[in-house]
Amino acid sequence: MNDKIRDILDQTAKLPVKAATLSDDADLHEAGLTSFASVQLMLALEDAFDIEFPEQMLNRRTFASIKAIQNAIAELTQTAA
Repeated sequence: MNDKIRDILDQTAKLPVKAATLSDDADLHEAGLTSFASVQLMLALEDAFDIEFPEQMLNRRTFASIKAIQNAIAELTQTAA
């Protein structure tokens, strides 16, 4: 899942650095993730993982780091199972 998230970040977030250079806990907003890019990222993650982020997860904290994204996706895929 980690590699897939990093690939999606590279494709959609337009960060000035490659996602592979970021630690799992690195702050993506400090790394250059904009509000617009976070929406693009969310849509790409929903498509890639066949999930839908509920309204209460649509916040800065959910997309703060790769680890936060992993946790959100894990929660959503466990709920769906």
